[in-house]
Amino acid sequence: MCELVINAKSAIDKISTYDYDCILLDLMLPDGNGFEILKELKRQNKTEGVIIISAKETLETRIEGLQLGADDYLTKPFHLSELLVRIQALIRRKNFKGNNVVAHNEIEINTLSKTVKVKGSKIDITKKEIDLLLYLIGNENRVLSKSAIAEHLSGDMADMLDNHDFVYAHIKNLKNKLKDAGCSDYIKTVYGLGYKWQNE
Repeated sequence: MCELVINAKSAIDKISTYDYDCILLDLMLPDGNGFEILKELKRQNKTEGVIIISAKETLETRIEGLQLGADDYLTKPFHLSELLVRIQALIRRKNFKGNNVVAHNEIEINTLSKTVKVKGSKIDITKKEIDLLLYLIGNENRVLSKSAIAEHLSGDMADMLDNHDFVYAHIKNLKNKLKDAGCSDYIKTVYGLGYKWQNE
């Protein structure tokens, strides 16, 4: 789920009430400076990941933003594909505490070499399947809709697809590869809703 606010007051109201996985923060707001929102996040000891997006980039603003707790800084204009990659990297760092090797029971994922081992043996797996695996594990016990998975795997291309059958295909392939490697059946189908990673 994605929410949009257009001024600093609304943003502070939202972050005071809800927790988010990632915040995209524009520094130029009609009623204030984006840095004030960063300061408020710090005051409230919030742990949301923050990516600053700004039309003006100077070394001073970049340093100030990072010192105030922002995780990344992206200068306008930018490609949506670059933004997606940065969001995914930020959420992965947040979910897995910055580790490049993610271990879950008998599964070990190396996010740098893009390899997966089950019970110590490397399995043949595609980059999309690794992205899907990390997304499922990072959202353990949460039901993920087909559209959410499609958006995660395809970014801004998801809206251009006629259906999300490719999500089913990726889920099926990933389940089969993990099962063939002797892995437990963690991926559960929640009929009418989507899928979830359930630790047995």
